[in-house]
Amino acid sequence: MKDERRFTDEEVTQILDDAAEAQASAGDLVTGQTGLTLRELKEIAGEAGISLEAVERAVTKLDAPAPIAMSTPRHLGQTIGVAQVIDLPRRLTEDEWHRLVVDLRETFDAKGRISDEGPFRQWTNGNLQALLEPNGAGERLRMKTLKGSARSYQTIGAAFMGVTGMLGIAQFLGRPGDISDLFLLAIMGAGFFIGSRLTVPSWARTRAQQFEQVIDRLQHRVASQSPAALTDGE
Repeated sequence: MKDERRFTDEEVTQILDDAAEAQASAGDLVTGQTGLTLRELKEIAGEAGISLEAVERAVTKLDAPAPIAMSTPRHLGQTIGVAQVIDLPRRLTEDEWHRLVVDLRETFDAKGRISDEGPFRQWTNGNLQALLEPNGAGERLRMKTLKGSARSYQTIGAAFMGVTGMLGIAQFLGRPGDISDLFLLAIMGAGFFIGSRLTVPSWARTRAQQFEQVIDRLQHRVASQSPAALTDGE
């Protein structure tokens, strides 16, 4: 077999791509269908060691509506809030609402406070809020939070630097003063301002991920509990 042809890495890639494309085209012509069924997906996932529950959750997430964009507060040019809105296909039962509250408490490690105003249900813990409101035949979940410390520290830092600037101008114009005091004020102001701004992105990413996890679990529970089952249980 010494005369057997050897293919380069580039040729191997080209051959495999062409073969896969040809096989897919041939399959389309024979069956008139593309893709895989859920059963086929589960079989492949099982062979790969992926749990069936994980596949079902992924399918639920794929079919569920994407979160709606929501404006977030800004302060001194930086976004200091996180918000997500999601539409649910039906109204949550009292039990589902209580399970959502438990999930929120466990996710954010906060007890919070529950309040009901007619059809509106809300869970709040300081700046962290989750509001469930009617939306046609379903409901809309709004979750938002604000990093209040960022607003306070950045305001203090900007004020210190502003005072430093004004005193510096006054000294430049001939007013007596100790330059070391100005330097200390400038350092303090910059520390408050820059230090606060550096912590916001990491905080925002964490909160956004937590919101997404809560939404993912809620959508999975809503999808797994059919309206017919809810009616039968009443």
